[in-house]
Amino acid sequence: MYQYNLVQWFLFFYFYCFCGWVWESCYVSVLKRHWVNRGFLHGPMLPIYGFGAVTILMLTIQVKENIALVFLLGMIGATILEYVTGALMEKLFHVRYWDYSNHKLNLNGHICLACSIGWGFFSILLVEVLHTPVEGLILRIPMEYAVWINAVISIVFTVDTALSVREALDLKELLKSMTQNSQELQRLQKRIDVVLAFLEDDSGKIRERMGQSLEQIKMTAEMEGLKQEIERLRKQGLPGRNQLYRQASRILKRNPGSISAKYKKALEDVKEAFEKKTEEKE
Repeated sequence: MYQYNLVQWFLFFYFYCFCGWVWESCYVSVLKRHWVNRGFLHGPMLPIYGFGAVTILMLTIQVKENIALVFLLGMIGATILEYVTGALMEKLFHVRYWDYSNHKLNLNGHICLACSIGWGFFSILLVEVLHTPVEGLILRIPMEYAVWINAVISIVFTVDTALSVREALDLKELLKSMTQNSQELQRLQKRIDVVLAFLEDDSGKIRERMGQSLEQIKMTAEMEGLKQEIERLRKQGLPGRNQLYRQASRILKRNPGSISAKYKKALEDVKEAFEKKTEEKE
């Protein structure tokens, strides 16, 4: 057991990516009461499960006969992997694709004690039950076929990853742009409120000096271009970013529970728009 070459390790990785996708897609679909193609990628693969399974197998090579150590090492290795992956993805995309903030004893929402214990039990299940038949299946594939199978899957996986990263970056850009527009709108609106409040308070003195009516003074404030600027920014809202939105919404569809600490309001607006469009189609 565990005496594998690189091609076989890759096939194990892809196989467990697929198994993880089946599990999470079915689980989330039951909760949402409709089918959800779960995961970061388009295809039926969840890399975190593939990396987790391979990490567990590598860590337990020397201790696979000791269930307690399998549990402990698998739990520690998979938990570290999950934390590092979650933290890096949030730093890169400013979106958290899984969140344990509502769970007890969590660390920055990326990991929690309950899930870590779950990884430990999964390690035992993997090493003691699941991997033996999977190992037999993979090792029965002639090497010349295994190489080609691995090459084809690797190409598809790489392309899928590139497309999914592009969508995640599009989502980040959309959220960033919407947040900047919202802040600019608020700033311009405050400027208008301040100017009008000043004009109303001192309208008598201003009329005496300038011979203008209050309405004319308000029009002067509008002529500064504030309202025109607000209108321009509003036109650049979500409807004005349809292409970017279509790209970004694909990854949100696969990750309905995603959150963003930095762009919380913008992400909520995008999700609301996405839900409305989904309802209209139905």
